[in-house]
Amino acid sequence: MTQEYPPLTEGVYYILLALFEARHGYGIMQLVEEMSKGRVRLGAGTIYGAIKTLLERQWIEALEDDGRKKEYIITESGKKVVEYEILRLRELFDNGIRITNGKA
Repeated sequence: MTQEYPPLTEGVYYILLALFEARHGYGIMQLVEEMSKGRVRLGAGTIYGAIKTLLERQWIEALEDDGRKKEYIITESGKKVVEYEILRLRELFDNGIRITNGKA
């Protein structure tokens, strides 16, 4: 990948992963907690602040509101951001293993 993106916070990374399927805010909070085995807990203020930013960056989009809770889904641009972040994290991991001789 030639385009660079800023490193993602752990919360934003998990939110983007959660939105590979359409979800509402509470569903995102539940899945993030599940994926992180309870280590990452996002409050409502954090979720909705991040959603606002992600919408502005066009990394996610809101689906049509049918009167229930609004759902969101990741965009193609958002998927590229996640792919880049995975490459960045892999590099960090590989370098750490190489330098420590796998003693983590």
